[in-house]
Amino acid sequence: MNTILKKTQLSDDVFLMRVAAPLIAEERKPGQFVIVQIDSNFGERIPLTIADADPQEGSITLIFQAVGKTTLRLAALKEGDRIENLLGPLGRPTHIEKLGTVVCVGGGIGVAPLHPIAQGFKQAGNKVIIIMGARNQKLLILEQEMRAIADELIICTDDGSYGRKGLVTEPLKELCQQEPKPDFVVAIGPPIMMKFCAETTRPFAVPTFVSLNTIMVDGTGMCGGCRVTVGAETKFVCVDGPEFDGHKVDFDNMMKRLRSYKTLEDQARHACKLEQEIAQKQSETQP
Repeated sequence: MNTILKKTQLSDDVFLMRVAAPLIAEERKPGQFVIVQIDSNFGERIPLTIADADPQEGSITLIFQAVGKTTLRLAALKEGDRIENLLGPLGRPTHIEKLGTVVCVGGGIGVAPLHPIAQGFKQAGNKVIIIMGARNQKLLILEQEMRAIADELIICTDDGSYGRKGLVTEPLKELCQQEPKPDFVVAIGPPIMMKFCAETTRPFAVPTFVSLNTIMVDGTGMCGGCRVTVGAETKFVCVDGPEFDGHKVDFDNMMKRLRSYKTLEDQARHACKLEQEIAQKQSETQP
């Protein structure tokens, strides 16, 4: 169980892993996630969205960016290694139905969890327009997979190295200004990107949902670490989400909470990189 069947590096810090998890693969629906724990010795538990699943093979696909201690350690695992604990599928699935024209906006690593959602809306008979954004061309992921789904694919890069130069909110606003305007928008990416996607669609009254990736511990609603304010109500991302009405999310409060442990996270990441560098040097010097 939980054996890494395939590992691929998609960009400098982004990795794809196909992991044996037959029960999760059978039950998983678009929008759901798993809690990953590399070891049982009080290791950190992190949420990762299920980017794809193959019930016949009994596997799920995880795509993550190595930015913290646990994701750095996860990226160091090899094909054939095991992930100690894998809990899921968790969270409420995306509500998918035929709406008309659905715009799916993905920023950076957010394209990974957006993939099964876009796929689901397409299979439901919607016209699907996908907007993908990244800082530069090297950081774009899943372009071909998204191109195969989309009726129209728009790519934006901050530096103009590929596609349009600019932010994903620019083509999103253009689509909202058209007649007929989109019937639904789903945006997944960095919190600041999702905030401004919601602000872009708000004047046009286009329903906009976002998928939140907050700090989590248990993933079952007990710890309260993932709480967010949505429409003046407290919600727990792990059991009430991860998707919420973007026009009601208090993004400023959520981003402030995400920065709560930044100093500790930076220290842990630095220590992990140092450990990996020492281990690499030792392996190179061994006969």
